[in-house]
Amino acid sequence: MSNEEYAKKKQARIGEVALGMLDGSVHYLKGSIELESFRHEIGAYANDPDFIVFVVMLSEIDSLPFESPRQEWSAEELARYEPEIKKSIEWAKEISLVQCESLAQRFRA
Repeated sequence: MSNEEYAKKKQARIGEVALGMLDGSVHYLKGSIELESFRHEIGAYANDPDFIVFVVMLSEIDSLPFESPRQEWSAEELARYEPEIKKSIEWAKEISLVQCESLAQRFRA
């Protein structure tokens, strides 16, 4: 696969993830993590306004447990983190909905 083909594949994935975040089929915080990781892979400049908000978000949610699927969480973990996750999702949408819409438009397949 050439670099150009790889970048196009990642750009299409950005569009899919952003659209999924907007329609609710992709968990908003997990989608944010994925979008942030792709910015380097497609060569977006460091302060691209559509991606930088996701960099900021990741610095704020890095303490939340996203490594394991929720079904593997104990009842205590769910009770402990669920309110914080819901609050973080609301906050994330407030600060990044416009950028998410922009990425969906920019990279729609």
